[in-house]
This record gives sequence, structure tokens and C-alpha cells, in this order.
Amino acid sequence: MLGRADGNIRYLTAPWVTKAAERDLLKPSAGAMDLTLTGGATAPMAGPAQSGACTSWNVLQLTDASGTRLLTDLGELVPARLTTGRPGSVKDASGAGALRAWAPYACSLGAMRSSGVRSVNAWAYASQPLPDTGGAADWVCTRAETWQGGGERVLAQFHTPGSTYGAVAAKAENVPACGAKDPQVLAGVLWKSGTGSWYLLAAGSRGTSSISATGGVTGSARGNLLAVKAEQGGRAELKGTLEDGRAVSGLR
Repeated sequence: MLGRADGNIRYLTAPWVTKAAERDLLKPSAGAMDLTLTGGATAPMAGPAQSGACTSWNVLQLTDASGTRLLTDLGELVPARLTTGRPGSVKDASGAGALRAWAPYACSLGAMRSSGVRSVNAWAYASQPLPDTGGAADWVCTRAETWQGGGERVLAQFHTPGSTYGAVAAKAENVPACGAKDPQVLAGVLWKSGTGSWYLLAAGSRGTSSISATGGVTGSARGNLLAVKAEQGGRAELKGTLEDGRAVSGLR
């Protein structure tokens, strides 16, 4: 990175980069706007908003002989790489599907700022039918990996049909969840249906054989999805069992 000034950023790219552009991660169907490269330096581009309402999230798109990748400024000297996919087999967030996958969670990248982050992955780990004919919600885990190791941040996010943004259901730091070493996650959220009823919804990743809730809301289910009626403000502790018999706790 060459520098930041007045909300704009200039990047110094590698010699093998053939094309640079900026795009709004919140608008996956909008095209990318080319950035002039002069001696490997990009023309200034608007950085992500630092405060106020998040109505856009500008990212850098670089192309070379190996393909296209997206990077975002998180307040470090080097921008963070954005990826999608199951931990252990992630891919650069460059195609139309990956852009659509990232759009609802773009603004959550603000929670990853200034933490030595080298990459952030978005993993769609479950789809859950909503009670009272509410369609289906997506569960996505975003995990930030750091340059030095340690300090990794994990957000479990819940996205309902028609919503612009995903909602953070749970978060944690320095945990293996959603990472290549332990690609497992379990999280829950209180949700109000269109009929006014409250539910505890929970989802585990593939390989979860059962989920149980105890505390202010109780219930259990086989498989990786749980939906039980609840009261507004109810709190529950989630426990899951994996197909290999291991236990997994819900992110808090």
C-alpha cells in the first residue's frame, strides 16, 4: 500500500498484476471500475467507510495470469484477501457466485479492522427452513486469519430472505471453529416470525448429528438444524454432537 489520504487509498501492486479495478462488495451485480496502473501503482480509490452507516464497501480487484482476486483495506499495510468456501478448500472471491455470497456480510468486515488480518473467508455452512412459512435462512461463518497466527476472529452470521445484511448471531476469538484445522461450527439466534412468534434457531455445519438447547430455552433435534419455540429475550446454551461422537459447543 502506498498510502491513504482523504478516505482514498493507493496500492502498489506486484509486477505480474495486469489489471486493477475497484468494486462495491455490497453490490455484486454492479460492474468493477478500472483503476489506472502507473509503474505498478494504482490510481486512488475510495476506501471502505470508517464510520457511520455502512452503505458501501469498496474493495480492490486484481487480475494476473493465474486469475482474479479481491482484497480489502482493514487498516493494515497489506490488504486482506477475501475468499469463500469450506475451510481447507477455499477459493478467491472473484466469480459471480462468490460476489453474491459475500454481499450480505461485507459490512461485518469492519469488525476485523487493525488485527493483523491477512485473509477473511466466508463459508455458507447451512441453510435453514424458517418456521411459519418464512422461506429459508442462510448461516455463514466469516473467519479472519492473521499474519502472525493467533487473534483469529470468527463471526457466525444469519441472513433471512429479503434482508440486505446478515446479522451476527455469535462471535469468538482465538478458536479453531470455521478454520482448516477444525471446520466445525454451531450457532443459534432468537428469531421472530412473520406471525409474531419467537423461535430459537440453531445450525451446525455438515457432520453435526444432533443439537440440544438448555437454559432459558430447551429442545433437541437430530441432524444439524434446530428450531424450537421461545420467549423474547430467552437465553440458551447450545451443545452439538458430531457424527464421530465428538462434542461441539455453540459460539457465544
